[in-house]
Amino acid sequence: MTTHPVAWVCVVIFVIAYIAVMAEEKIHLRKSKPVILAAGLIWALIAWLAKEQGVAHSDLSQAVMHDLEEYAAMFLFLLVAMTYINAMEERHVFASLRSWLVQKGFNFRQLFWVTGVLAFFISPIADNLTTALLMGAVIMAVGQKDVRFISLAMVNVVVASNAGGAFSPFGDITTLMVWQAGKVEFAQFFTLFIPSVVNFLLPAMIMSAFVSTGQPLPIKDQISIRPGGLVICILFLLTIAIAVSFEHFLGLPPFMGMMTGLALLMFYTYFLNLKGLTSSKLFPSGMHNYENLDVFQRVARAEWDTLLFFFGVIFSVGGLRYLGYLEVVSELMYNGIGESWTNIAAGVISAIVDNIPVMFAILGMNPQMDTFQWLLITLTAGVGGSLLSVGSAAGVALMGTSKGHYTFLSHLRWSWVIALGYIASILAHFLLNGESFI
Repeated sequence: MTTHPVAWVCVVIFVIAYIAVMAEEKIHLRKSKPVILAAGLIWALIAWLAKEQGVAHSDLSQAVMHDLEEYAAMFLFLLVAMTYINAMEERHVFASLRSWLVQKGFNFRQLFWVTGVLAFFISPIADNLTTALLMGAVIMAVGQKDVRFISLAMVNVVVASNAGGAFSPFGDITTLMVWQAGKVEFAQFFTLFIPSVVNFLLPAMIMSAFVSTGQPLPIKDQISIRPGGLVICILFLLTIAIAVSFEHFLGLPPFMGMMTGLALLMFYTYFLNLKGLTSSKLFPSGMHNYENLDVFQRVARAEWDTLLFFFGVIFSVGGLRYLGYLEVVSELMYNGIGESWTNIAAGVISAIVDNIPVMFAILGMNPQMDTFQWLLITLTAGVGGSLLSVGSAAGVALMGTSKGHYTFLSHLRWSWVIALGYIASILAHFLLNGESFI
């Protein structure tokens, strides 16, 4: 049905919606809104077209339910992860780390490396968006009015967060999608560790030469972790282990393990509340106010815009797949120019379009690729977003919190350096993981 005028209208609707997503910072329209509307309109047009073509309602319903299954598994997994991150934030885990870094007395160049290295190693667990926001807060706190340092350090954090997230199933939504789809085993993701290190280190070494060795002004900012914060960190790691075990040993979807881990958090916060460790406020009756660490409040503070954006993307791209467009693109790209060049190009495209729809479209095409090629697209989609500030959630988030010190143009000045890291990481993958680039 790709040549039908109604199908063309569906493509136009998706393009318009995604232009609105890319212009989020300018028009101040949350990215979930246009794609959810697009998803509804696309499937309404598909249903009308299917009726005209004599397609059975059951076949159409089955296609929609397939997309719903994809979304539900990802939604539950991400919701648990976000809830844990919010609980750790409420217990001042991240604020304590920031306070420790600020008080250590590092000079600007040392802070450039410390924030970059921490971003690289935190993002595989806490995801690249949360990591970028945490390190961005540190940079803003110590950088004060040094625009050059703030700009360079934030570019470095974006690259480090995306690179660190590329070698872990939990570091980015795209890696999670590949794992959930069963294309790559959990342990196989870690073969991307060295290429990810190369992607981070090469640009960082070049940019660090332009960072001052001066000393920032001292800041008195001492924050301690609240009671239970470290235990919640341990429970989060245990939850990840449960999710992996459920998938590897029991053959259950990873979200089942994550939901089990959410129950552990619920019971732990319940016992914290019983001991009165979550609040110092008292009601007149003498009862503690236990609402400060209510897990359901942590759920409410999840990134709902991101979760609903993901809904719109899955159902919009799913609609285009149902019409046959992904099959056409797959034929032109994967069978035309080859797997390697297509996967490398997809990483560059993800810097403009965002890696989530790119990865979901490729999973929808379902090209017959070996593990090496699935790891290649995982790497390129993960780190390709660093080429532009709008190419990843980490970059967009830091533009919003940097008070104009980190912008699209300030990132673009260093895109050539990031591109060197992108190329070097791809070559490292080919060299280390066993396939000839030719």
